[in-house]
Amino acid sequence: MERLQRWKMAMRQVANLSGYHFSLGYEYEFIGKIVEDISDKINRVVLHVAKYPVGLQYRVQQLKLLLDKESNEGVHMVGIYGTGGLGKSTLAKAIYNYVADQFECVCFLHKVRENSTHNNLKHLQEELLLKTIKLNIKLGDVSEGIPLIKERLHRKKILLILDDVDKMEQLEALAGGLDWFGRGSRVIITTRDKHLLTCHRVDRTYEVEGIYGKEAFELLRWLAFKDKVPLGYEEILNRAVSYASGLPLVIEIVGSNLFGKSIETWKSTLDGYEKIPNTKIQEILKVSYDALEEEEQSVFLDIACCFKGCKWTEVEDILHAHYGHCIKHHVGVLVEKSLLKINTQYRSARNHVDVTLHDLVEDMGKEIVRQESSKEPGERSRLWCHDDIVHVLQKNTGTSNIEMIYLNCPAMEPVIDCNGKSFKKMTKLKTLIIENGHFSKGPKYLPNSLRVFKWKGCTSESLSSSIFSKKFDFMKVLTFDNCEYLTHVPNVSGLLNLEKFSVEKSNNLITIHDSIGKLNKLEILNAKKCIKLESFPPLQLPSLKEFELSYCRSLKKFPELLCKMTNLKEIALHNNTSIGGLPFSFENLSELRHVTIYRSGMLRFPKHIDKMYPIVFSNVESLSLYESNLSFECLPMLLKWFVNVKHLDLSKNNFKILPECLKECHLLRILELNHCKSLEEIRGIPPNLKDLSAIKCHSLSSSSRRMLLSQVCFCSILQ
Repeated sequence: MERLQRWKMAMRQVANLSGYHFSLGYEYEFIGKIVEDISDKINRVVLHVAKYPVGLQYRVQQLKLLLDKESNEGVHMVGIYGTGGLGKSTLAKAIYNYVADQFECVCFLHKVRENSTHNNLKHLQEELLLKTIKLNIKLGDVSEGIPLIKERLHRKKILLILDDVDKMEQLEALAGGLDWFGRGSRVIITTRDKHLLTCHRVDRTYEVEGIYGKEAFELLRWLAFKDKVPLGYEEILNRAVSYASGLPLVIEIVGSNLFGKSIETWKSTLDGYEKIPNTKIQEILKVSYDALEEEEQSVFLDIACCFKGCKWTEVEDILHAHYGHCIKHHVGVLVEKSLLKINTQYRSARNHVDVTLHDLVEDMGKEIVRQESSKEPGERSRLWCHDDIVHVLQKNTGTSNIEMIYLNCPAMEPVIDCNGKSFKKMTKLKTLIIENGHFSKGPKYLPNSLRVFKWKGCTSESLSSSIFSKKFDFMKVLTFDNCEYLTHVPNVSGLLNLEKFSVEKSNNLITIHDSIGKLNKLEILNAKKCIKLESFPPLQLPSLKEFELSYCRSLKKFPELLCKMTNLKEIALHNNTSIGGLPFSFENLSELRHVTIYRSGMLRFPKHIDKMYPIVFSNVESLSLYESNLSFECLPMLLKWFVNVKHLDLSKNNFKILPECLKECHLLRILELNHCKSLEEIRGIPPNLKDLSAIKCHSLSSSSRRMLLSQVCFCSILQ
């Protein structure tokens, strides 16, 4: 039986083989065609892939699956993308050797980016026609080649590989559309720029990842020693693998350069690479940088030098102050060109997303800036190295070249002895960020060009009380977070264009100058966790979008609001136990959508302004009154004010009855009553309620439980 099955399978395979059909013409011509086709396959050029193809087989199999996905007689394009040095071309050569025999014609066009310069695209078209159909032709222009390629190849089953593409015009000249090639054809494109694949509607893409761990160690071992690793080299090899950060190209360069060398030579060479990148590595990685527009290059250098590992929201605020709304486009370009990574889901969890880039790409950017002035850091555009910055401030060697300074001081850093006028010559300084820096003299002068000034952990004696009363035309961001010794926010009347102001976690801050409430363009005002803050100035901030006062336990009054603030959609008050109520001017927040009050004493609403609240809260969609000591008497009034709420959280409160008027909340979809341990009865259920959670409501009656389980689609009632 087993033998019979093998015969059946063999017969099916034979039947599926493509044959040659002779109908008209001369037999010798027909036989000649067969011989020619067989000869092409036998004599097909096999490309050299890699001397040591470590980890390549798995990647080839992954790419083969992508080529065969939904396999049919259609034409498909597949894009291979990633940063320079990852082995995109190596992978393309390997897949070419693996599948070439399945196609009628094959063509691998190497180094398209390099070979298409100086109007050589037509020569690539000529090479394509020669390799596929043996048409030896001289084209006058690229426009002549496009219709010719389409005409001659649209019935051929072709494997075409375009290696290292960097411009749309290359794709348009060599593989302009799926209809250029015959059924079953595959076009493989390697590029550093994913955006090119998107623009060319390449629907199948493969991101090449680096090689790490055992694979990286194995490759380096073969390159450096060919066989066994001599005793004592394991540690330095691991260091070299760590330095390579997954790039096979770097492993190849390091392994080849240090073949047969002593451990001391390995150590000194790696020490040198970490200070100044290897020239060949720098050149290869810099290709993507050179392809950027001028402002995109500037954004890349900002991030590479100063913001790797920072929260995306913080980086976006800073760079927006430099480049305006264009920053989103610029960052998108950097991501598409594999120079930068930002989680694609950052829009849903923006505060938890870091800006990342490859270690060697970071080094490449820093080396570009270092080469602006290899000996004097004060002549460079960006300063991030602690020792360089201290040198510039102490020696007063700053110049108008400096655009950005990011000084991150160690926790036990001694006082930096510098002149209070160290920043005076930095007339083009746009961003100054200091973390935990303590100076013998604070800055007496800051250049008018400054757009962002962030000083985390500054001492009050380092900050002149009059410095911001002067006019700063371009200042957009000013923050003094975690400033333990800051007790008073000085006059900021000179910052007419300020958009963000923050003093978060400044634990000893008591007062804020009235001028902060008069900045018409201020969008973000953050005083979160200022636990000793006693008062807040009146606010006339029509542009305000974010206002944070949570955990200000000593704040006795919510600030007066002197104008309509229709851009403010959300208020969150956590642990504001001293606030006695809301002012009548709270009606100026008529566009609130989300209100969160957590462990706050603010729910003692004045009865004489009861008419104000329905107006203010009529647009609120999400309301959280978690652990706010709500009473049964208070609930009907609250539910009347928030009649349009869709998500209501009343968890951890002490009321015994949920009143019948809850039925009037016709838009309510989600209701949370968790840990309401005194809750005994629910008298009404909103008609459109879909989700109710009443976990650990120990006193809830059995009749109320049955009602909830029978009337609510998704109901969680756990003891």
